[in-house]
Amino acid sequence: MTFSNVAPESASDARAEAGRSAADDVNASAPSGDAAWQDDVRQGVRHVHDLVSLPLSPAEHAAAQEAATRHKVRIPKTYLDLIDWNDPADPIRAQVIPSSEELAEAEGELDDPIADHAFSPVPRLTHRHADRVLLFPTYQCAVYCRFCFRKESLTSIGRGYTQDALEPAFAYIAAHPEIREVILTGGDPLSLPDRALAEIRARIEAIPHVRLLRIHTRVPVALPSRITSGLVASLQGRLMVTVVTHFNHAREITDATEAACRTLRQAGFVLLNQSVLLKGVNDTIEVLEELCRELMYRLGVKPYYLHHGDLARGMAHRRTTIAQGQALAGALRQRLSGICNPVYVLDLPEGGGKVPIGPCYVEGRDGEAWRIRGQDGEMRAYTEVVEDP
Repeated sequence: MTFSNVAPESASDARAEAGRSAADDVNASAPSGDAAWQDDVRQGVRHVHDLVSLPLSPAEHAAAQEAATRHKVRIPKTYLDLIDWNDPADPIRAQVIPSSEELAEAEGELDDPIADHAFSPVPRLTHRHADRVLLFPTYQCAVYCRFCFRKESLTSIGRGYTQDALEPAFAYIAAHPEIREVILTGGDPLSLPDRALAEIRARIEAIPHVRLLRIHTRVPVALPSRITSGLVASLQGRLMVTVVTHFNHAREITDATEAACRTLRQAGFVLLNQSVLLKGVNDTIEVLEELCRELMYRLGVKPYYLHHGDLARGMAHRRTTIAQGQALAGALRQRLSGICNPVYVLDLPEGGGKVPIGPCYVEGRDGEAWRIRGQDGEMRAYTEVVEDP
C-alpha cells in the first residue's frame, strides 16, 4: 500500500500529477476534520511557480525562483501569513523564502553534514548510536526550511511512504535488541496521513525491545491544524511517545501552535524542542530568551537543544561562530531557570554525534581542588569531599 504526503514536492511532481495534488488524494478518504490542514497546504506555496504570488521585488523573485529550482520549496498558508513583508529581515521569511545567498556554497560545506548515509545499514534507517535509530518513513515535508541540513537528500530523493520501502528497516530493528528508541524523521513524519502513521507505530511497537517512539517534526510550528484527534490516536499505543518540535523564534508561537501543543500534551506525549542558532533569525539574547520562556511557559515544551548550524551547503550566511553561540548560551544560563535552558550542541561531521559546546565554567584543578567560575563571573574554589576509595 502506498500513501501520499500532503502535496507534490516540485514543479516536475506537479506536472506528473497533471494538476492533481496528493492532498486531494488524502482528502478523498479522510475525515472532514482534516480539511483545514489540507486546505492550508493547498493555499500556500507548493511549487516554484507559486512564488510569483509573493510580494517580492523582481530581483528577489528571480533569486527565489533560481534557489527553489535547486532546493524544494513549500510553505503552508498559516506559516506564510506570519511573514511581515515590510521587513526584509523578517525572521519567518528568512527561514522559508528562497534567496540568492543559499546558492553561494562555501569551502567545507557538505552534502551530508552529519553522515546519515555512512551509518545507514539498510535503506531508510540510520544507526549511529547504540540504543536508538533514525527511521525515514518519508523524504517529504510540510514545510521546507532553507537551512535544512538534509536539504540535499530531500531534494534528490523526494520519495514518500510505502510499506515495502520500510520492511528492511523494521527487520533490522527487530534483529537488534539493543535498540530502545526509534526516531521518526525525514522529511517530516507528521506530513503522512493518519493511516500510515498508525501502521508505522503498530509495526514498531510489535518489536518487544523498543520502548520509546520519538517524532521529529516541524508540523506543530508550520502546520498546526494538522495536529488532530486522528493524528493523536494514530500514535497512541504501548510505546512512550516523545514529540520533538522545531521552533526557532517566538513569532512562530501563536494561538494555533498553542492549541496544537496542548492537544499533544493532553495525549500524554512528552514535548521537547530543538532550535537552530541562525544568524539574522535568533542570534540575540533577547530573541532566544523570549523563545525559551514562551516554549516552556506557554506551550509546555521543554527547550532541549540549541543546535549550532550544520555545514549544509549554501548556509554560511546563516551560521554564527561557535564563540558567539557560547556567549549566548552563557547569557541564557544567567537569565533563565534550568527547565527553560536548552543545551548548545554541535552535531559533528562524519557521524561524531551531538556534543555539548556551551561555555565551560571549570578553569582548572589540582587534585581535589577545583577552580570554577560562577554565573556571576567570579572565580571560586571548590574542594571535593569524598570517602577514601
